[in-house]
Amino acid sequence: MPPMKRTRHFASDNYSGMCPEAWAAMAEANAGHEVSYGNDVWTQRAADMIREIFETNCEVFFVFNGTSANSLSLASLCQSYHSILCHELAHIETSECGAPEFFSNGSKILLLPGENGKVSAAEVEHAVKRRSDIHYPKPGALSLTQVTEVGTAYTAAELQALTSTAKSLGLRVQMDGARFANAVASLNVSPADITWRAGVDVLCFGGSKNGIALGEAVVFFNHDLAHEFDYRCKQGGQLASKMRFLSAPWLGMLKDGAWLRHARHTNAMAQRLEAGLKTMSGVKISYPVQSNAVFAKMPPAAEAKLHERGWHFYTGVITPEESRLMCSWDTTAEDVDSFIADLKQILG
Repeated sequence: MPPMKRTRHFASDNYSGMCPEAWAAMAEANAGHEVSYGNDVWTQRAADMIREIFETNCEVFFVFNGTSANSLSLASLCQSYHSILCHELAHIETSECGAPEFFSNGSKILLLPGENGKVSAAEVEHAVKRRSDIHYPKPGALSLTQVTEVGTAYTAAELQALTSTAKSLGLRVQMDGARFANAVASLNVSPADITWRAGVDVLCFGGSKNGIALGEAVVFFNHDLAHEFDYRCKQGGQLASKMRFLSAPWLGMLKDGAWLRHARHTNAMAQRLEAGLKTMSGVKISYPVQSNAVFAKMPPAAEAKLHERGWHFYTGVITPEESRLMCSWDTTAEDVDSFIADLKQILG
């Protein structure tokens, strides 16, 4: 029997389409002519809205995707002889094809361990102080992922402890915020409290995984580090000629708080999924569910049968025996309940 045709899946929040607010703003920006290369009113308004949300006069740049946002922002923090500290599961290490090293002209990534996808201040200090000779790539930056690759969220206190240690050791701090909205919704804090107030120098603010078609915002809270970043964007192929189509959807998401509504919804769907999975023997939740991701260990035979029934999800993202189930802005309670019902039936 062929697998059931499904319109929504748990494989990735990148599977989803554009949310209505982003789509409407894109359509509005499409009416008539507008100035090119980011000198348009849409880009200016979206940047101003980001400054309002973060309660500070930050520098804002729009780029096509998360790899470019991470790579170019880290390049602005480091020289080629520097190293970048990050968690061993960080996206810049596992999923960006060496782009951070390429765009920084060779800055080496140094990996740190840590439970639940988080690094600790002690590990940061150990990595910096391990060697200080000229033969070793001098630590220059700390990259933090919020939320982490396993879906956990750094609290404001955790971030302050990390950035305080980093700054005392001469490190600049970059945040990979591909799912930053989910962290804000989960922690119920001001965006400022887990960025610049906590010592973060630059944030890669993700939109694609929150309902925008494509495009991330690179937000510099340290103005000095933004010097000539526009040239980095141009050289890196990230200066869109019709920039309004990257920036306008941000305005649609931000002006009425849609970005947080969608993040709260995706988090709630993940919690609903977690609750359902916990009722089944043979299924184990791997990490605290603090965002839109649920990592679970299920019997391999059950996974195979779920795929046969048309469910798409990934296994082996972190460890070979774990499946990752991602909720999206358009995931419904019915989607979750249907998945749980199928798994229950399969498990008998």
